[in-house]
Amino acid sequence: MKEIQKQNFKPGNMIYPLPPVMISVSDELEKDNIITIAWAGTICTNPPMVSISVRPSRYSYQLIKKSKDFVINLTTEELVFATDYCGVKSGRDVDKFKELNLTKKKADIVKAPLIVESPVNIECKVTKCLELGSHNMFIAEVVAVHVNTDLIDKNGKFQLNQSGLVAYSHGEYFLLGKSLGKFGFSVAKDLKQNEKKDKYSKSEDKGKYSKSNDKGKYGKSNDKDKYGKPDDKDKYRKLDDKGKYSKSDDKDKYSKSDDKDKHYRNKEKDFKYGRKKENENEKKPPKYPMKKRGR
Repeated sequence: MKEIQKQNFKPGNMIYPLPPVMISVSDELEKDNIITIAWAGTICTNPPMVSISVRPSRYSYQLIKKSKDFVINLTTEELVFATDYCGVKSGRDVDKFKELNLTKKKADIVKAPLIVESPVNIECKVTKCLELGSHNMFIAEVVAVHVNTDLIDKNGKFQLNQSGLVAYSHGEYFLLGKSLGKFGFSVAKDLKQNEKKDKYSKSEDKGKYSKSNDKGKYGKSNDKDKYGKPDDKDKYRKLDDKGKYSKSDDKDKYSKSDDKDKHYRNKEKDFKYGRKKENENEKKPPKYPMKKRGR
């Protein structure tokens, strides 16, 4: 394996990718604006809380500071142009809703409007503002969430990953790609192994180590021996027309084959050369005279 080399890089923000969200805000005169922010994220589950970091020099910063609320609108492939536009143009100079033909919708709780074209709209109320340096962080509580109904399947599950979400990484926008696994997939293998072990567990009507209902490697079956195989085969049997110790349904355990035998003569030769009657009590096999040659 090739050795990986590392270089000491200057300190900076290298946590990528990030969600480039469109933040809709409003002032006291109901003048609405949109600002694109990548420094946004979840900070608490219960109660649900988020944070966004904004430069104090931005036009929207003062709007949020005064209104103490905003709406986070998730962005998609269809909104990527508007997403970038709202990040480089100032609301002091242009009405972004009008310029981009975006649709406003009144929120349920906060003053800021929703962007209808976004698949998810998160209403937030500011609880605290932290002055950090180049950016100040607004900590807010989520008070309402709106989602597109066409992303809810027949089972009531919200299929957000089918909305074409966009990610921002090191100065570029990317469309989310293929799924690499679901949450918890790293331990799902253990669950599968446990399921396999269950196949060898004892069932109500079968043997202790039965693999399946009708057969298994060491399984019991209703009409077979302890280590029985299917009806027509056995690991330790030979077929009826072969070897000395072949089994058949109407023969003894080590019966001779009907058409061949490696160690015995046929009946006609036995009669001709005076074969002795086999003694059933003898342990050793009887000896038979060899065929006379030259006569």
